[in-house]
Amino acid sequence: MRRPTPHDNPGPADPQDVRAAVAALAAEFPDMIERDVPLSGLTTFRIGGPALGLARIRTPEDALGFLKIARSRGVPVVCLGGGSNLLCDDRGFCGLVLKMEIDTWRVEDEVIVAGAGLPFDEIIARSLDAGLTGLEFASGIPGSLGGAIAGNAGCYGHEIGEFLVRARILTDSGEIRDIEPGAMDFRYRHSILKTGAGLLLEATLRLRRGDVDAARADRDEKIALRRTKHPIADPCAGSYFKNLDPASPGERRRAAGELLDRAGARSMRVGGASVFARHANIIINSGGATCADVLALAEMMKSAVREKFGVELTEEVRHLPWTGSDSIICG
Repeated sequence: MRRPTPHDNPGPADPQDVRAAVAALAAEFPDMIERDVPLSGLTTFRIGGPALGLARIRTPEDALGFLKIARSRGVPVVCLGGGSNLLCDDRGFCGLVLKMEIDTWRVEDEVIVAGAGLPFDEIIARSLDAGLTGLEFASGIPGSLGGAIAGNAGCYGHEIGEFLVRARILTDSGEIRDIEPGAMDFRYRHSILKTGAGLLLEATLRLRRGDVDAARADRDEKIALRRTKHPIADPCAGSYFKNLDPASPGERRRAAGELLDRAGARSMRVGGASVFARHANIIINSGGATCADVLALAEMMKSAVREKFGVELTEEVRHLPWTGSDSIICG
């Protein structure tokens, strides 16, 4: 099977040209690119029309090749991991989706090296099997490692950025580089990867040898607690809005769900999208929800909090539009 290499063709100017360019890529790489793949089947929200093309990325070289060739032909590119924290447009995506499936896994003493396509929760389980503790606080968080690091996933006072030793990324300029934690600009639900600076390929994390039995018990407790607060059967994208900055330095962040609850959000619904009965900061696909339904409901929720408290909520779930996005790293 031939791997993609850079081309110098002029880029398409409009969606019709993008469609033609993706069709040409699919003909050139029939074993690696699928056409018109519904994004509803690749996201935890189960919402979204078809991407014009989808390439399954299993090696860093695949990622580098497809990014370069798509850009040389003017085809917009986004990266998709586990599909959490993401709302896709009803029309789909006018471009090429790189489905991150790099599944590297190595254990070196107290360090693990893991591919960006591995599910984050699977990495936690594998680490415990290897006798390494530290990540159990995040048990049950959906999505891939790539999405977790891009969004600096965290809870219970910890974030994944605390454990990073090195990130191997594909830069926006088309280079594979290893970068240190200090260059990642880790903040609350943020890293440089959220700004389109690059795509995570692999990550090296430092854990510790510890009481594995205690860590497993903590993991079981976290998963059980998550099941009482988060939907099990209803598709969703996780918490829809970010928690707010602390009222005073040193205090905890204010929960967006608490303000939404007090603003009456739990009774809100638009079409097939509704607010989860047990958590006012979660929108669920209660049956046939569209992207338009979710966006309208989210605006209704924001408006209620704005009117009652004078506070502007910020979305944590990212909206992938039909056109206009490039190199977004998703969950």
